This record gives sequence, C-alpha cells and structure tokens, in this order.
Amino acid sequence: MLVAVRSAGALHRLLDVLPVFDGDSRVVTRFTLVPGSRFDVDALSALELAGARTLPWEEALRVEHDLILAASPKGELRRLSGPLALLPHGAGFNKTIADDGSAGVPSGLDPHYLLTEGRPWAGLHALAHEEQVSRLAHASPGAAHRAAVVGDPTLDRLLASVPRREDFRDALETGPRRLIVLTSTWGPEALISRRPGLPADLSGLLPYDSFQIALVLHPNEHSGTGRFDLSRQLAPALSAGLLLPRPHEEWAALLVAADAVVTDHGSTALYAAALGRPVIAAYDGGHELIPDSPMARLLAASPRLSAASELPDALRAALAVDTRPLADSAFSQQGQALPQLRHHLYRLLGLTPPTGPVRTPAFPRPSTAPRRPPAFAVRAEVSGERITVRRFPVHTREPVQHLAAEHPTAGQREVQSAAVLWRRAQDAAARPHSTGWTAGGWTAHALAEAPACRTAVAILTPRRCLLRHRTARPLSLRLEPERAAGRVSYADPAAVASAVHAWLGADAAHAPPVSLVCDTGAITVRVRLEPAIADDLDYEL
Repeated sequence: MLVAVRSAGALHRLLDVLPVFDGDSRVVTRFTLVPGSRFDVDALSALELAGARTLPWEEALRVEHDLILAASPKGELRRLSGPLALLPHGAGFNKTIADDGSAGVPSGLDPHYLLTEGRPWAGLHALAHEEQVSRLAHASPGAAHRAAVVGDPTLDRLLASVPRREDFRDALETGPRRLIVLTSTWGPEALISRRPGLPADLSGLLPYDSFQIALVLHPNEHSGTGRFDLSRQLAPALSAGLLLPRPHEEWAALLVAADAVVTDHGSTALYAAALGRPVIAAYDGGHELIPDSPMARLLAASPRLSAASELPDALRAALAVDTRPLADSAFSQQGQALPQLRHHLYRLLGLTPPTGPVRTPAFPRPSTAPRRPPAFAVRAEVSGERITVRRFPVHTREPVQHLAAEHPTAGQREVQSAAVLWRRAQDAAARPHSTGWTAGGWTAHALAEAPACRTAVAILTPRRCLLRHRTARPLSLRLEPERAAGRVSYADPAAVASAVHAWLGADAAHAPPVSLVCDTGAITVRVRLEPAIADDLDYEL
C-alpha cells in the first residue's frame, strides 16, 4: 500500500486511517511525497520522526501498487498506478481556494481534479456524510457513484479522547481556568492573517488566573511560516502564556480540553462543535467560504467576535448555543469510520479483512509545556480581609496597581521595577560545591538589592510561603486550597503573594496572626498569616 501525501495536513489525515491495517503483516506500507505543494517540508519531517519507509517519487511511479491512499487529488497523483482511495482533506468541503481549479468549487469536489475526460479515476471517495455525496454528485456526477459514507476517523479519535479531558487539562496546567482555543485556517482570509494581534490582545485583556489562551494553526501555516518565525511573530502572546500546540495530534487534544473555540471559516471548528464546545465566530467574510456549507451554517448560528474586548459577552452568548446539531450535517456514522474503512479498503486490496474489532486510538496527552509568565501587571482590590487579585501580562492596557516578577527568571527591567518579587524553591537536591539561599536570606537580600521591591516572597511549597515586607516582620503564609464538589484546587502562590502585598499596604494596623480570603478569579483560597517560624526562615531554596 502506498500512502501518497502532498502536505503535512494530508499526512496527519491519513495517519488517522492506518489503524485499519493494525496487526496485518500482509499489508506493507510505504509513503511518497507527491510533488507540487509548497507545504511539503513538514510532511517529510513527520515521516522521518515516525520511522516511516518512503519511496522517492520517481520510484513510486514505476511500481504498480495494490492500494493508494490519499487525502488530496491535486498535483501529479494520477500518474501513480493502482486503485486509489481518496479521503477529504478535513471536515467536509467548506472552502474554495482562489486561482486553484474551478472557481467557487472546493478541490475535494472539483471535476478538474476528480475526472479525466469525464471519467472518475479514484476507486473510492470515502466521505463523512450523505450531504457530501449529494454535493459530489452535483459538482462531479461521474465520481459520485464511487462514493461511500464511512464517517470521519479524526472525529472518532476525538470522541474516543473525551474521557481523557481532565488528563489533557492537567498536562496543559489549565486547572479551573477557562481554556479558549483560537483556530485559524491558512491563506489570506485566515484569522491569523487578518487578525495577527488577536492572541496578544486577548492575553492582555483576560486575567491570567481565570483564562488560558491557545492558538491552533492549520498545518499549512506551520509549514509555510515555520516554527521559528511563528515564535517570533507571536512572541508577546507566547510570553503571556499562549499555548501553541503541534500540528499533529496535539491540536486535537486542545479541542478536547477546550471550554470554547474562537474560529474563522476553517473546518476545525466543526470538530469542536461535534464535541459540544461553544463556538464564537471571528471570520470577517470573503470569497473562500462555501455558502450553505456546514461551516457557513455553524458561523451563522454562532455569536460574533469583532474585537477582543467583546469576548466575555460573546462567550456568554455562545454558552447558550447547542453546537452539536450544527455539526450533524458534517458527520454521520460516528464511531464507525475505521470499521467502515476496513471493509472498503480491503475490498480494493482484494483481501479478506482480519477478524476482530478495529480499535480507534485516543489522542495522546499533549507534551507542549505551557510557558509560565515571569512577570505580571497586577490589579488588587482590598475589602477588609478579602482581596481580589487580577494578573495580566506586562503589555496589558488594563488598569493595574503594581508589577510582580519572578527572580531570577524575569528580565532585569522587570526585576528592578517590581514591587513584588517571588522565588520558587527548587526540587533538585543540592549539588556538590554549590551554594544556595535560605528563604530568610533570599528575601532579605531581595529587599536590599532591589530598591523598588516592597515585598519579597519565597514560595516553599504550593501551600507554604515566607513573605518579607519592608514595613513588617517576616511572615509565614499558609494557603488552604479551595475544596468544592469533591475536588481540590490550588491557587498560584505568586498570585496570593500579590494579594497579601496589597493588604499589607492598605492596612497600616495589621497584626498577624490573621486569616485572609484571596480571590484570584478561578479559585478562592484562605491564607493564614503568622509571624515567621524558624523552619520557614531556614528553608533551602
């Protein structure tokens, strides 16, 4: 069997199909790169990483294959010899590309690519819904009689991953925050092309302890721009904690973990809708979206986001919309894609399928580590013994009262300007010939070395800190996590440090021991302040 790919996106699509052949030594898989796409670089890298065996294109042309599997009819694919099974490139056919094939027709339905002298050349069009067969019959009548509705293997993997939602959120360090996933297709009408500043704008507007932001880009954007330039272009948002998942599998884990999705006209949002995730439309219009397609209907039914400041209202409106029925016209045979594909693909191979069920694998736990911002602009409101804290990236335009920074991770400018400095204890054991700080020693040193600093905090554990303020004796802090419905949630001690700093500055008559309530947005915790004990002062950082 030959897997013929033109881009990383097509490869990822086909990899979701290959479990059909698991356990069958009769089927030998080879991959080849169909020339002609400018998005082929990442496909080669992914194949090498997977340890896949490849055939050079010229060698693939000389061989008669028992089965060819492809997710795009473009390029020189028809020069290959053997029965072809063709899958959609994504979730249906919702988008047309200017100056590519027949005007206004998606390439997956375009007779320019599907027919040769009026005759179909694919042996199977494996589609996800009956509506797609009707659209294929209208656009390319000669190809429709070779179509079969098999469902969508990528959606089935998403559905199989739903039980892992909490595991995914744990890997992403989301906690009780709301995870907002921006999804962008590629091309001039894509979200990332038209609103490149939206990730940074949202990061600067939404409190860090209440929201987590992620950006899922089309694989073509990863291939065309490259990870290096993407990291540079998105640097302000990435430094504020933006998640940028890898284009293979990890994007899907983000959809499973998401609380809501902000999307352009790319079909990724249809997968989110099928999972029941609230969808917010951020497509500014154009010529690419196919009218009355499933994606067009989803966008029409979703609240619109014209500016970052509208997100809270748009999110409330989106929560009132049941998105699952809106995805029903894109996906049928849910949970059955691999069994259906096994039947059709083995028919083309001329082999009897293996006995026993075929397993749909869940997506793996995401491995992209979230970046913790080393500095925050902080707004704190003190009302008696209750403090409400909201933390934003330093580039925010929101009203704030002080800067808090991590030592020594933050830049020199932030460290020298911060009113609150914090340092986290290291887990590693002491190395030979090394010197370290005690919590008491470092907090005193920080106040002496940073004139702007009013409060220095050593974070010893998630529930225990040592705090030294210029106008008070050292304090031991004990953080009690929030407990609700059988779950335990921990606030970031650095956020609590900013709350205590604000309380100490507002209440000149403070007299620990005292118990405070700290509201960080997603979590509300109790904090006990007492005169510092020796164990905290001597704790090795």
